[in-house]
Amino acid sequence: MAKVVVLYEQPKDVDAFESHYYGVHIPLVQKVPNLKNASIHRIQNAQHTEAQMYLMAELEFEDANALQATMATPEWQEVAKDLPNLVVSLHKPPVILITD
Repeated sequence: MAKVVVLYEQPKDVDAFESHYYGVHIPLVQKVPNLKNASIHRIQNAQHTEAQMYLMAELEFEDANALQATMATPEWQEVAKDLPNLVVSLHKPPVILITD
């Protein structure tokens, strides 16, 4: 199983972030091929960091090959192109982790 984990800190504009995230960004993610599962978690507590963590998204793929193939698709590119639209509501870009 390979994953993309996206960590968002507390937005500077929660309403704008939530509106765009759920209204635009998530529908784009749902079109991504090879996606086995996607989940969103509100972060209640983050230990050993000064960061005010807000949200974590996990995108699961069968394996690293499926994830790499997905990253080359037009659907994935649309998701990536939309990221700057989220960043305007944040203090800084999200942390993106890729696991295998």
